[in-house]
Amino acid sequence: MKKIIITITSLIAVAVIAVIGIGGYAVWTTHGAIQKMHQPSTAIKKTDRVDTLSRHNKPIAILLLGTDTGALDRNYKGRTDSMMIAVINPQKQQTLLMSLQRDTPIYVNGQMVKLNAAYAYGSADSSIQQVEKLVNIKFNGYALINMGGLESIANSIGGVDITSNLTFTEDNISFTKGETYPNLRGTRLLMYVRERHFDPQGDYGRQMRQQQVMQAILAKARRHVSTIFNQGFINALSSNILTDMSWNSFSGLATKYRAALNNIQSDQMRGTGAMIGGQSMQLMSQSEKDRVHNELENALK
Repeated sequence: MKKIIITITSLIAVAVIAVIGIGGYAVWTTHGAIQKMHQPSTAIKKTDRVDTLSRHNKPIAILLLGTDTGALDRNYKGRTDSMMIAVINPQKQQTLLMSLQRDTPIYVNGQMVKLNAAYAYGSADSSIQQVEKLVNIKFNGYALINMGGLESIANSIGGVDITSNLTFTEDNISFTKGETYPNLRGTRLLMYVRERHFDPQGDYGRQMRQQQVMQAILAKARRHVSTIFNQGFINALSSNILTDMSWNSFSGLATKYRAALNNIQSDQMRGTGAMIGGQSMQLMSQSEKDRVHNELENALK
């Protein structure tokens, strides 16, 4: 079973709806899609939610989660093998993407487990709570995607142009570093963002490709707005994503946060490998936790 899920589609759900803006038939279609995706969170206070902050044009932090389930039947249980934080700041007109390491050790009910297990032990709320402890910031929203979402969304917009940052072969599909692959989609796109075994940087290298593909999809959406008006794209979003952000949240993003998506900066929380209790973990030093916290705090100012 394909276990590596691409969190990037979660931000696409947030960002692309902001890109298309508000108007006519698209409003009605998008409103229905958002209603289908909506699943409230109890871990975020009402005063801290995107609904509230977007009214006042304030920066927001969203936790992006990708589960390792393969079905498209709304069964979202599993581990979140991909995790990112997106800070969207309309005042600075900047967006920061911070990738998290799934093998970071945490404690659940007194037991040490990996960060990606927080969702399996509870819900999106438990993931929010654990990541808040890790990076010491408060979230304003979350978005969760199941397996298949990236492929469906990329296919619905005709694929994206990607210049490979690595030479490798995955499941008989090959890529060459520096070569550009136009309209990359489907299985080839999944292979590109899933690869980590032949990457000298392992999961960290895969995170960089995830962020690369996310930015490519957002760039295409900005250049070709018509590509995201199609029903296939809307269906791909609503069939693969759950989020606590409501129609009011997205309409606020559309009117006030669009410019922040033109300037996306990327970062990663990096640890040191260690075997603990027979499990491969990534230990985060206090200095790295402090660095990541400061980066996120600065992005939120």
